[in-house]
Order: sequence, then structure tokens, then C-alpha cells
Amino acid sequence: MEIENVEQNINKNKSLPKRFVFVALCLLGLSFVINIFIKSPNRDQDILIHISKGETLSTITNELFEKKIINSPALIERMVGFINTDKGTDVGDYLFTKDIPSYKVAYMLARSYHNVKPTKITFPEGATNLEMANVLGSKIANFDKELFLSKTSGMQGKLLPDTYFFWQLSTSEEVINSLSTAYTKKIAPLLPKTYLKYSENEILSMAAIVQKEALGKVDAGNIAGILFRRLEKGMLLQVDAAPITYKVKGLPTVPIANPGVVAVQASVNPVSSPYLFYLHDKDGTIHYAKTFEEHKLNIKKYLK
Repeated sequence: MEIENVEQNINKNKSLPKRFVFVALCLLGLSFVINIFIKSPNRDQDILIHISKGETLSTITNELFEKKIINSPALIERMVGFINTDKGTDVGDYLFTKDIPSYKVAYMLARSYHNVKPTKITFPEGATNLEMANVLGSKIANFDKELFLSKTSGMQGKLLPDTYFFWQLSTSEEVINSLSTAYTKKIAPLLPKTYLKYSENEILSMAAIVQKEALGKVDAGNIAGILFRRLEKGMLLQVDAAPITYKVKGLPTVPIANPGVVAVQASVNPVSSPYLFYLHDKDGTIHYAKTFEEHKLNIKKYLK
């Protein structure tokens, strides 16, 4: 009986190291999970990064690793694939807080959760490229206005003024792409196949003038018709929006601004009338005249 108890104690003691090894392995595994899946790398501030079109997941995770947002690029890539294999990460800014765990980083990338909102920016119709650059500079910190102006050289008239949503780290290329894409979708289809005596550039040049001269849908078509009629008669356009037209016949060689949809529509489908002159009184009401003498009477009557 005593011999059996001794043997049991010996066997019991032999199993103790195995238990210690098992516990140690469990703790090591738990530590690994905490460090890789939960614990953030050593950072002391939130980090905002920008993901551009065409960036691969590998490029993104490597940047996150370099900026100490994650511990393992390979692991994050696998986690992103597990969460959502069908959807790529959307373009834009992503805000990663200093204490964000890795699994939440993977979720943000997989579901395109930005953790920050884009900035709403509205460009008024008739804005020039320079005015657009100034608006962008006032809304987006560190926006490179000079680069924007350089890259949009020759594009005035083809950047559609509208309301857009841009990120604080949006590049000039991304902003320009949004503006020109909107032009392609909303303006290009309006350009005529029936009004072929004028080129696209000439119609945009007229639309830019109409944008500045008209007060909206009410008079845009009439003003476009009057100005085209002046052109066909060989007269000077003589519009305040483009001073050069007081000296040189014809339209400006390039659009003086970026017109909106209404001004383009009016320039594509001008209203035919017997008038050659117009003015707006102090209340914004338009008055037309067939001759310069009638126009002078309108000036005396409504502006003096």
C-alpha cells in the first residue's frame, strides 16, 4: 500500500512541469494576441492618413506599419480579407486614434470607415480658376494653390462650379479630377450637334459671359441670343464682364470663367429676338432695346 502511494506521488510530481509549460504557452499566446490584435504600437498622437485611388492594400498596410499604427501588415491584410473580400478601401482620409487596436484598423479598412468627415466646398457659378484655388485654400489646410493653378492652366471653362466634398488631404489631382469629371457628366452632353457654327470653346466663352451678365434662367437665354446676334452682325460685344470686348471683335479667345449649367444651356439654345441691347435696372429687372438710341433712353430712364 505504501509502495502504491509513493508511485502515485512520483507520477503526480512528473506532471507538474507539463502543466507549467502549458500555462506558460497559454500566457505567451495571450500576450501575442494582445500585442498583435489589441494593443496599439507605441504612439502618442492621432494620425491622419490619405488613401489615393489605385493604392493596394499592401501599400496601405506598409504605410500604417511605418507610422506605427499597426504591428503586422500581413496580419491586417488577412483580417481585412476575412471581414470583407469583395470591397476595396475607398479613397479619402482616415483618422487613426493613438489607442486604436489592430482589429479596429482592419475593420476601418475593410468597411471604408474614415472616422472623419470630408469638407463641403461650394464653388459659385462663374468662378475663375484663381477664385476656385482661393476657396480651396480657405477650406483645405495646406492646399497647394499654385500647383492647382498650374495643373488647370488651359482648363478654365471646363471645371464645373458646384458643391463637392473633399478631404483635408485631398491632392490637387483628385480635386481637378472631380471638377473635370462633373463637367464631362453635366456639361459635355449639353454641347451641340445642331449649333455647329460655333466651337466648344466659343460656346463656353459665350456661356462664361452670359454667366456674368445674366441674373439666372429669366434672362440668360435672351442675353445669349442678343450677344450671338451682335457677333453675326460683326458688332463689338461690349460687355462689362469682358472689357476686351469693347476693343476687339468676337469672343474672348478663352472662357473668362467657369460657367454653370444654366449659362451653358442658354448659350447652346439662345433665344431669338429683335433686340441688340439690354441693361438691368437697380432692382435687377432687365430692359431691352432694338437700337442704340433706345438703349440710351433706357440708360437715362433706369440708371440715372
